[in-house]
Amino acid sequence: MITFTVPVLRILRLYSMALWIGGLVFFVVVAQVAFTNLPTTHEAGMVVRGSLLAIHHIGIVAGFVYLLATTALRFLNRRSQGIYIAESLLVIVMLLLTYYSKDSIIPHMEHDRLSLGGEVTDATKATPEHMEFDRLHNLSTTVEGGVLLCGLIVLALAAFPAKPAS
Repeated sequence: MITFTVPVLRILRLYSMALWIGGLVFFVVVAQVAFTNLPTTHEAGMVVRGSLLAIHHIGIVAGFVYLLATTALRFLNRRSQGIYIAESLLVIVMLLLTYYSKDSIIPHMEHDRLSLGGEVTDATKATPEHMEFDRLHNLSTTVEGGVLLCGLIVLALAAFPAKPAS
């Protein structure tokens, strides 16, 4: 049974992380296309906001699948645990950043947008809400970039076979 289970767990790990990272990369494309082709920045912002929230939900599920599969592999494989622990810590950081974006940054950006009458670009850049929206947008970009970077490192670590324990 272990000979069948280990490959399935490895596949689950890779699928879940590839889905999350692929979603983040595709999100960048969606954002660019939305802001380039939709008639208003408001419409583009709504597409980007909805896409990011969907990616957050995908990422949360994928992160927990990754952690569960990694934990199971740690117990099934009598191998070096260092890479598994490093991967798990990075995925936990990814999850924390995702929850922070989903539960703090995006709701505050939405509050600022609504305070500005629903359309951020119609307001003067000097208004406190506009400045706060811009600050949060920059923070959001940094946070999502951090999630992507951690995910790429996790994928790189997952590519290396675990060494037998000494």
